[in-house]
Amino acid sequence: MAKQKTEYFCQNCGVASPKWTGKCPSCGEWNTFVEEIVIQKKGGSSVSDSQKKTKPKLISEIDFKIEKRINTNNVEFNRVLGGGLIAGSLVLIGGEPGIGKSTLVLQVALNLKLKTLYISGEESPQQLKLRADRIKNDSQSCYVLSEVLLENIFSHIKNINPDIVVIDSIQTIQTDKIESSPGSVSQIRECTASILRFAKQKNIPFLLIGHINKEGNIAGPKILEHIVDTVLQFEGDRNFMYRILRATKNRFGSTSEIGIFEMKNDGLREISNPSELLMSQGDEDLSGVSISASIEGIRPFLIEVQALVSTAAYGTPQRSCTGFDTKRLSMLLAVLEKRAGFRLSSKDVFLNIAGGIKVNDTAIDLAVICSILSSDLDIAISKGVCFAGEIGLSGEIRPVNRIEQRITEAQKLGFKKIYISKYNKKSMSRTQFNIDIIFVGKVEEVFREIFSN
Repeated sequence: MAKQKTEYFCQNCGVASPKWTGKCPSCGEWNTFVEEIVIQKKGGSSVSDSQKKTKPKLISEIDFKIEKRINTNNVEFNRVLGGGLIAGSLVLIGGEPGIGKSTLVLQVALNLKLKTLYISGEESPQQLKLRADRIKNDSQSCYVLSEVLLENIFSHIKNINPDIVVIDSIQTIQTDKIESSPGSVSQIRECTASILRFAKQKNIPFLLIGHINKEGNIAGPKILEHIVDTVLQFEGDRNFMYRILRATKNRFGSTSEIGIFEMKNDGLREISNPSELLMSQGDEDLSGVSISASIEGIRPFLIEVQALVSTAAYGTPQRSCTGFDTKRLSMLLAVLEKRAGFRLSSKDVFLNIAGGIKVNDTAIDLAVICSILSSDLDIAISKGVCFAGEIGLSGEIRPVNRIEQRITEAQKLGFKKIYISKYNKKSMSRTQFNIDIIFVGKVEEVFREIFSN
């Protein structure tokens, strides 16, 4: 017979406690403990024969062969995974509601030439059929199942014997082993651990979709992300059409790659050259616009920075950013006032990164201050000029990483000049480019070059 008892679990980190506590001793969060029923079987767990036969080995004696990856027929998705899916792996995809997680995964499932089982705990088969019709893909190898009980799911998988399994979403799945509601800490932990064991035994890759909480993290305890092999984050603004897929954890590849998609009426379209879409195509020179040679992960692309500087109408000047850190903008404005002598403390400054994406690359600093001064002076920057440099507090232009990739990308898109830090000259192995490289050390040198004419 099973013995029933209750324990308290932290909804943030998953730590267990025999009694309720206001502050979690593990993660420090307040009021995160909830009571859950736990069933404990009498007697110790038996050790299987396979576990008894397991012995320690020297690392040099371990046999290893490179795992063959499964091609998902989606270049951007393959790029983020590290080349494709690994058999027996667990991939967790998180993102805000309505961002396109289910659309992305269903699109991948329909494009696969392998037998796929799509398990939905949130939508009916009719709803999935409507989405498949919108994507305009009528696959003959994708099976759909609406089920939430884990034991029934495993039974269906054994009967169908698919090559790939999709679960949408892990927070809706529950098991009979735990007497608590779906989405609770114990249910998520037990279901994910069971899926992991099943995936390794049957050598079947699983794609799990996960909800996120109000802080933007994947819902449930952090242990969910520790169990899976790969964690992918699907990001973007629902008011814009661009989406970015990035890996925050990947046991089988790099976490530096990103995939860029465009949301359209018929699903997500892969963006092979984001630089052309993130820059305006107009021929007219406009003030307040500059181009930065940025890098997201290890992928270079050129992005348009737009700025508007105007007299403060209500006394207190405003500082507003879209896609850029507001605190960093305040720092750059302070550098302009202190080191370059431009008086912007009484003016409103609005900054926008084109395309609705968020940029964390510090190499965009030089383009930001140039677009601000271009708007303040109402002098347009030539369309054949781009920038790549970090601004220090003393007004110096600091070197940035992967400078040769940035220069090559600017050259490929037809730019004539690129302004970079003079300290990058030492790290450049290649010196022959078909673009005019201008090395600068202080912000004053850049302003003199661009705005003196």
